[in-house]
Amino acid sequence: MPGITGPSDYSQEPPRHPCLQINAKEPFNAEPPRSALVSSYVTPVDLFYKRNHGPIPVVDDMERYCVDITGLIESPKKMYMRDIRMLPKYNVTATLQCAGNRRTAMSKTRKVRGVGWDVSALGNAVWGGAKLADVLQLIGIPNLTSSTQSGGKHVEFVSIDKCKEENGGPYKASIPLSQATNPEADVLLAYEMNGEPLNRDHGYPLRVIVPGVIGARSVKWLDSINIIAEECQGFFMQKDYKMFPPSVDWDNINWSTRKPQMDFPVQSVICSLEDVQSIKPGKVTVSGYAVSGGGRGIERVDVSIDGGRTWVEASRFQKTGIPYVADDISSDKWAWVLFEVTVDIPHNTEIVAKAVDSAANVQPENVRDIWNLRGILNTSWHRVHVRVGHSNM
Repeated sequence: MPGITGPSDYSQEPPRHPCLQINAKEPFNAEPPRSALVSSYVTPVDLFYKRNHGPIPVVDDMERYCVDITGLIESPKKMYMRDIRMLPKYNVTATLQCAGNRRTAMSKTRKVRGVGWDVSALGNAVWGGAKLADVLQLIGIPNLTSSTQSGGKHVEFVSIDKCKEENGGPYKASIPLSQATNPEADVLLAYEMNGEPLNRDHGYPLRVIVPGVIGARSVKWLDSINIIAEECQGFFMQKDYKMFPPSVDWDNINWSTRKPQMDFPVQSVICSLEDVQSIKPGKVTVSGYAVSGGGRGIERVDVSIDGGRTWVEASRFQKTGIPYVADDISSDKWAWVLFEVTVDIPHNTEIVAKAVDSAANVQPENVRDIWNLRGILNTSWHRVHVRVGHSNM
């Protein structure tokens, strides 16, 4: 498209922070160390996980870059960055999480396919941009619309990004029109991240942010927006990111029997300790993150120091100095919650965390019960093993 191109090779990749743990080099997929991840409520851009399906697009003429809005609408439109910046700007604090977060742990139960993510394939940022609902009003689609007069019921986002899964075609995904036209859903066409212009890894010059939904629907490097009758038929909507039961394997899978995954289930992870860590006996601070999809808050985070037999409740917080109350107007409903509790660890043990969201959803105890062949949505209790002193487990 004019002004931006998707390279055919990896010779023009941007620089990345040296502390990132690289899970795949080409395309580049990486995450920060878990301890760095929760050092701040808002994740620094350099430490935000990188999830890519091909070479990073290159902008060569910002003045010519535009987004085509087409499909089942009365009047198609081209929108340049100056047009989008003229709309009211909103800042939305939202956590993006890859559906494959914690895949590596799931693969230890039974082999799965996909990038081997540890526990840091997520991040929390302040996204700045125009609301998609405001953009759609410009082409005659009112707020809270579930269908256009021409039968459009879904909004498809098409990227500049070219990927092998689409046979060299663009990455794409869609959300329901009812969500796209709901101002309370806070879907953005974002051009800023943490108060600065998006960098190349995170979608410069323009990306979609769909809060409360798996990261795969927040399309980067936006090329076009299409109003369509059925959900997007792209690979990542129809042949990936679907939740199957443990009984389904690659020999009997029928992709059409499941809907594309949207909201993320409730999740929590201990970040102050590695999966296996040696410590001195005494007081230990157990801290990490908890998050749920769909705008649901975190009602509770429970921590156990005896493998799940007994529990203590951790304190929860978002912004410093402001008490966190799930679903309260003072809280960021699309963002993670950080938790912390100090416990006494006299001997070798297993420390466990589990979260409960504001709809009383709780993490499943065992990963084997939610195993699936693509290794997505591992939201099982997070467990770390501590070895005290110089003893063995």
